[in-house]
Amino acid sequence: MSKEKEVVLKEAEITNNCPECFNQTMKLTFYQKHRYSRWYYQITGDVSHEIVCNTCHSTIFPVKWTEDIERIFEYYQKLVTPKKKGIKLSGLSYSLIVLFVVLLGVLYYLIYTGVIEV
Repeated sequence: MSKEKEVVLKEAEITNNCPECFNQTMKLTFYQKHRYSRWYYQITGDVSHEIVCNTCHSTIFPVKWTEDIERIFEYYQKLVTPKKKGIKLSGLSYSLIVLFVVLLGVLYYLIYTGVIEV
């Protein structure tokens, strides 16, 4: 079973007014999703974001964004560079591949020398 983890790509303190409490301390965070398993490690292309007010601790959803917040979000979205998508195999996967190749080699050798007749 694979586990998913959101890795922080960029955090920024923004000084726009919070639509809930009208304070000027908010944090904009961009995340990229990573998947872990005992067989592989995968970096996906899924980038998500979250704006949280530091005073009232409420999440500001895009429905409540003002034009200023949208402008700041678009600016920081251009600055975010996600990591390249890809898959890396774990040591367990590599060891099973090596074991499979060795077993195929042994089987071929036994057939070639005549120990096993096909």
